[in-house]
Amino acid sequence: MPDINGKISGIEINETIDGVSAGAVERKPNKTARDKIVVKRSAPDPYIWGIYIMFLLISIVELFSASSTEVTSANVYSPLIRHGIFLGLGFVIVLWIQNTHYIYMRRFAWVFAMISLLLLIMASVAGVDINGAQRAISVAGMTIQPAEIVKLAVVLLLASILSKNQTPGGVTNRGVVLSAVVVMIFAALLWKNGLTNTILLMVVSLCMFLIGGIQFKKVICVLGLYGICASALLAAKYTDSTPDATEFDAVQKTEVVDQTKDSGVLSGKGRADTHKGRISRFLHGVSPDDKMDDYNRQVILSKFAQANGGLMGQGPGNSRESARLPLAFSDYIYSIIVEDTGFVGGAFLLLLYLLLLARAGRLAYKCSRAFPAFLIMGCAVMIVFQALVHMAIVTGLFPVSGQPLPFISKGGTSVLVMSAAIGMMLSVSRYAVTSGNKKEIKAEGKALPEDMQAANFSNYELKE
Repeated sequence: MPDINGKISGIEINETIDGVSAGAVERKPNKTARDKIVVKRSAPDPYIWGIYIMFLLISIVELFSASSTEVTSANVYSPLIRHGIFLGLGFVIVLWIQNTHYIYMRRFAWVFAMISLLLLIMASVAGVDINGAQRAISVAGMTIQPAEIVKLAVVLLLASILSKNQTPGGVTNRGVVLSAVVVMIFAALLWKNGLTNTILLMVVSLCMFLIGGIQFKKVICVLGLYGICASALLAAKYTDSTPDATEFDAVQKTEVVDQTKDSGVLSGKGRADTHKGRISRFLHGVSPDDKMDDYNRQVILSKFAQANGGLMGQGPGNSRESARLPLAFSDYIYSIIVEDTGFVGGAFLLLLYLLLLARAGRLAYKCSRAFPAFLIMGCAVMIVFQALVHMAIVTGLFPVSGQPLPFISKGGTSVLVMSAAIGMMLSVSRYAVTSGNKKEIKAEGKALPEDMQAANFSNYELKE
């Protein structure tokens, strides 16, 4: 690991500002001149930092606005203080990881993946029940949600596998098969923790395959494998489902569930009926004439909030529905943002996420090596796609499901994991060669281990 001065054993780091050298420090692990390695270290990308700071500011304001149901007479700021602690820890993580060379992330990719896999198994076997599913581990009064950690672990692992098997024509068959197997193993274990997280994981992996230039026929084969895996899981999960569709609809009209869950979980029926109920209600939709009940409460109140926002919103802190909307501070926080800031504010937040993806794409395109390009794009796709899924659920484009809005929603594990992803993106912006300088590209090649030598063939400099 780097020491307190940011040095890495055996690597000479050149501080540069706008491409101009600002000094060098040489460290030689061996005595031969050929062992002297030069790695550029630039300032962290200001655009990514700017977007990240905007997320933090929006999160502080809107989380407080959306936490009416959690406010107590003893301390009205308690929800904000708890959330602020996690945002502060996330900020420290960003600073730490951005000063860590991405080579270490590649080195510990498999270890991180195995740890996250173990946590996921623990949550599935003896986890805390949240909204009808075992999806968290309780530690010292705090809950850890392994599903959030798994997303980043898989992104890091796929970046490692795909870059190691990168060729001018895309990715080798071995790399494609190994990546697909890894995703299916994690997806099979993640299924019990949440259907949406499983779908998100598969979509992010497909995006990384496409970024890696995998041939279309290989992508079709991967989709086929995913389809077989999904069919097997569906068969295993739904075969023992007790009620059929008609019975389920009848039970819906007579049984009442806790409105804070609004998950469609019926006692003894399991998550299979939850998914069926959500999809059925999504296809049926809601109308102004529908009677509000425990099954459509979140959807209706969310639409009320967005309609109340109008074009410019009611102003931060003036939300009317935050006191009535279940989980307004997490799964439905985007509806409160739209109520507070209107269509303009909601569109601005969407634009911030898209700008993060665009900036990551620009940096990835300029990277000379495959691993940092895969890593920065994988992290960006994971963050942005999860945000899009959250917004789609809130606006009624997807069925109801619990998916936090990255950096904005309440949730310690999500905030810390997404902060780590931002830190990795900033690390790539600092240490990956993006100048197009052939001497720096050659020096970077000498600095990296042999299994990280694969070139980023989307880089226009490498095509010449």
